[in-house]
Order: sequence, then C-alpha cells, then structure tokens
Amino acid sequence: MPRPKLARRIGCRPAYSCFKPNGVPMSELAHNQLAADELEALRLVDLQGLQQQPAAEQLGVSRQTLGNILSSARKKVAQALVEGMALELETAPKP
Repeated sequence: MPRPKLARRIGCRPAYSCFKPNGVPMSELAHNQLAADELEALRLVDLQGLQQQPAAEQLGVSRQTLGNILSSARKKVAQALVEGMALELETAPKP
C-alpha cells in the first residue's frame, strides 16, 4: 500500500480550467488531467527558472519527488500538444 500523499504548497491558480485544440468540441477530444502540484512544479522550474532543490522546498516535497512530478507533468503536456488532446487543469483547494 502506497504512502498517503502529503499536502503540497501550491502558489498559483490556473486562469482557465482547460486548454484544448481550437475548433474541436470538448466532447470529441481525449483529455489529460494535470494535477495542481504538476502545474506548480512546471511554474516554479520552467517558468520561474528555479533549480529543483529550491523549487522542491517551496512545494514542500523532496527533490526526488519534485523530479517525478515534473517528469509526469512534462509528459502530459507533450502528449496533449502532439496528439491534440485537451489538458484539464486541476484547481488547488483553497487554503
């Protein structure tokens, strides 16, 4: 049985709930769910340019866990772009 997921410190909320290819109805698209911690990891490392250790500390996880979260998030985003899938963004619960 896996360990329970610890609470993550999420510092942003997405402006929209999903991104999808233009001109295709949502009902006709396959979709990927991007978790709030995955979006936050992408924001910290790829957008703000933080190294993984400081980003992990801000997120409240180990560096290895941050690396795993980033890997999963990047794969989902790449798959959505290449295969024309919708990307649904999970919103973090309010603190």
